[in-house]
Amino acid sequence: MSPADLPPSAADLRSLVDLAGDAALDDLLRRGLDWVARLAPYDLATIFTLHDQALVVRAARGRLAGKVREHSLELADFPSLREALETRRARAFTEDDHRHGDGDPFDGVLDLPPGHACMVVPLHAAGRSLGVMTLDRTTCETYSQPVVELVETYGQILGLALENAEQRLTLEQLRQQEQQHARVLDAEVEVHGVLERSHSPAIQALAARARQVAVTDTPVLILGETGTGKERLARAIHRWSPRADRPFVALNCAAIPPSLLESELFGHSKGAFTGATQARPGRFQMAHGGTLLLDEIGELSVDVQAKLLRVLQEGTLDPVGSDRSVKVNVRILAATHVDLEQAIAERRFREDLYYRLHVFPLRLPPLRERLVDLPQLCAAMLAEQSQRTGRAGMRVSDAGLARLRQHAWPGNLRELANALERATIVTPGRVLGPESFEFAVRTASPAGQVSEPASAEGPQLTLDQAQAQHIRRALQRTHGRIYGPGGAAELLAVKPSTLQSKMKKLGIGRA
Repeated sequence: MSPADLPPSAADLRSLVDLAGDAALDDLLRRGLDWVARLAPYDLATIFTLHDQALVVRAARGRLAGKVREHSLELADFPSLREALETRRARAFTEDDHRHGDGDPFDGVLDLPPGHACMVVPLHAAGRSLGVMTLDRTTCETYSQPVVELVETYGQILGLALENAEQRLTLEQLRQQEQQHARVLDAEVEVHGVLERSHSPAIQALAARARQVAVTDTPVLILGETGTGKERLARAIHRWSPRADRPFVALNCAAIPPSLLESELFGHSKGAFTGATQARPGRFQMAHGGTLLLDEIGELSVDVQAKLLRVLQEGTLDPVGSDRSVKVNVRILAATHVDLEQAIAERRFREDLYYRLHVFPLRLPPLRERLVDLPQLCAAMLAEQSQRTGRAGMRVSDAGLARLRQHAWPGNLRELANALERATIVTPGRVLGPESFEFAVRTASPAGQVSEPASAEGPQLTLDQAQAQHIRRALQRTHGRIYGPGGAAELLAVKPSTLQSKMKKLGIGRA
């Protein structure tokens, strides 16, 4: 027996599984079918992938392959294929099978003789049917049972490789979405004041400390009021780190319903809960090799905190509904506006998790403490917004800056961006003076306490404007949190889904 006739070695099988992470799926299937030829000779080997109740040819090899490239089947019309998927057992067909019309997948496409050799092998992994592999020969003989069993075992390996490839493709799609989101936010980092350009001594000192910790894998806890730019600082730390060419993944823990948060973090297997129709990687797996930002970490439930602590300590996680641990290599950044020490005293946050994260805290000052940066911030924000508003060359006059300095800025940089965009829309010229800003002037005491508006009278609002204002105030009071006790939905006495729908209609973000 020549080496080409030998079954694939253990090393071959390992490389087939590894290929799922490094090469295109079509190349994986081609190589897999080439290896099958060492176990069972064929004139046609085909991989059908399952899509709902249809089987579609994904790959074909052999001298007859060119005739079946775009072939597809309705599963209901082929009991033999359906049986293979349900029983997960390979089967060789006999002359009697053909005589009684069990159904040949290639009837009308290939002119194969009655009694020709054929085999159906199910492909499955992680409890999910992925499709079938079929082998056909024009000779009138039957594959022997030992060969069928050997190919069935090999089909399990091929199914695993196919599952790994699909998971990698899913991860890549999710990462591309994150990268697209990152490009938008990277622009915002520039817009909202690059740290090095700040004239504020507090920001300059913060930038220096952030650069120091960026080159390590030390966890960083970013503290600050809502809208101060915590995610932007996290992205800057990632860009300054050795992981800069790896994924940056962010998760706002306050924006995910508590019932789905564990799955969002750690992923889930198929059937783990109602609606889990397929396995899905979590944010930790998406960030493997890179950086994961857990924004608003103070909103995590105590149960999820315990599972997060295990991941930080051991570097492994258990997807929801899975009995297999997954190893991950992720640098953790956490951000919150919550007083975590008070949350610990109230038993809402684990003390051991706090000390695991509180290795290198960075506190972002609120905008009212860095008003010296207002001219640079306004210029950068207006330049970025010109792409949306079509109003290039806008600037804030000295009198306009003076009015902005009188405001308390409870929403910080996010509120400033919104104020500038509104002013740009309503101002006919290119200079934004004090009359361009619609908010009532508020003053801030040295301790940061906000006084009543200096002028309460304003233009009559439309119903949509009044609703939008009411919703924004609720979001401001809850720091952007919609779900759960004390969330904006509860505050407004509406369902969270209703509130989100209204926010989308009115163009409201979690400011």
